[in-house]
Amino acid sequence: MTEFLIANMAPIIFVSMVLFLLVGFPVSFALAANGIFFALIGIELGLLGPQLFQALPDRIFGIMNNDTLLAIPFFTFMGLILERSGMAEDLLDTIGQLFGPLRGGLALAVIFVGALLAATTGVVAASVISMGLISLPIMLRYGYDTKLATGVIAASGTLAQIIPPSLVLIIMADQLGKSVGDMYKGAFIPGLTLTAFYVGYVILVAIVKPRWVPALPAEARTLHGVKLLMRVLTTLVPPLFLIFLVLGTIFLGIATPTEGGAMGATGALIMAMARKRLSWSLLKQAMETTAKLTTFVVFILVGARVFSLTFYGVDGHKWVEHLLTGLPGGEVGFLIVVNVLVFLLAFFLDFFELSFIVVPLLGPVAQALGIDLIWFGVLLAVNMQTSFMHPPFGFALFYLRSVAPASVKTTDIYWGAIPFVCIQIIMVGILIFFPQLVTFGLDQDTKVDLDSVQIDMPTSDYGEPSRPAGLDGPKESPADAEDSASKAIRDAMKQDQAK
Repeated sequence: MTEFLIANMAPIIFVSMVLFLLVGFPVSFALAANGIFFALIGIELGLLGPQLFQALPDRIFGIMNNDTLLAIPFFTFMGLILERSGMAEDLLDTIGQLFGPLRGGLALAVIFVGALLAATTGVVAASVISMGLISLPIMLRYGYDTKLATGVIAASGTLAQIIPPSLVLIIMADQLGKSVGDMYKGAFIPGLTLTAFYVGYVILVAIVKPRWVPALPAEARTLHGVKLLMRVLTTLVPPLFLIFLVLGTIFLGIATPTEGGAMGATGALIMAMARKRLSWSLLKQAMETTAKLTTFVVFILVGARVFSLTFYGVDGHKWVEHLLTGLPGGEVGFLIVVNVLVFLLAFFLDFFELSFIVVPLLGPVAQALGIDLIWFGVLLAVNMQTSFMHPPFGFALFYLRSVAPASVKTTDIYWGAIPFVCIQIIMVGILIFFPQLVTFGLDQDTKVDLDSVQIDMPTSDYGEPSRPAGLDGPKESPADAEDSASKAIRDAMKQDQAK
């Protein structure tokens, strides 16, 4: 029994952790408990040394010193202020009036507003609840198909998962050891492409099933001409300016993601004050919710660090690497299997849990296979987006159910989500076969011709060391010695570059 435990400690730890999570035990405590419990077993069996626990405080303080994670409370606070100051209502009303004469106009308005909210709030719950409260009753009142209406709202809300400034992309960049700015740049085009697919689906439905998506009746369209134009300008310009203030400065390299988040939070406060909707109660609610979400993230991260300390200590990362690098099909086979695994795990785990548990195990394997980690991170983020949508545990479906009228059945919400889950899966396949959608515009590694590199070695003032008697050989001139040293350095650089 002891030999079996020693030989299979890594898979036993992994299976135990999965069982804990399936039982419903809190994620952060399940991870930490597994890490500590199996660390004690490993010390008893001689697999690990007692000094393992001495490394634990440094790993936890490393979380506290991580400046990248500061962006999470900033972007969360910005999103909550904007959502509770009525920006979603103004956008839905204005864009609904703009697209009202078209079949499916209200659904198109929901998608565009979802994309705008994603680029400003970055919080799925805020987007889904806002649009569910405001647009769902209107869509049902004017004869929209219930399944389509609920599916559009839930799917549009989940765009906050992939369109920057997404919280999951911050965590993904941290776990993969990449720049948040690069992760945002990589996700920008896939996010817009996914939005275009949603629009295309609604247009297709309007052609095939026009009765499902009627146009807004003339009496409901109260704004026309110059009034409508002024309303569009006054409603759209402030959020678009805020998007540029946050994402534009990050993409241009003027601000770090943390600084961009701080500017966004300040801009959100100014917008709320300009609308005369900023109050102490709103400010208090936003700060409390931000503190809760940030604490939730940090606790999961602490638990993940405790778990990974033990898992890496028993060479669990090597076990995972051997398991996945031996898959048939090479890089494509690895990507297909990983995405199927993440899709299945997303039935039971949300994106925070997947990011902290699964991604650190998959990242080193992807790097060993030569996969670009920015592309890999965006690919997983699109896949994890399905965790909000597919039954029975999709959080976007739960958010919508909590605000939907009693006349809307839960089965209608589930069936409405399925076409959009299929669209997200198609998007994952497109990203696998067309990585340029992510890597386009990212900084490429600069190739250096090492043969043209001139290395100047400083000469020593201490003279040449004397040789012991009997070992005198052909004397090497200082120039020859310098050339030999330079050649050795260039050869070593070439080997590193070839890796």
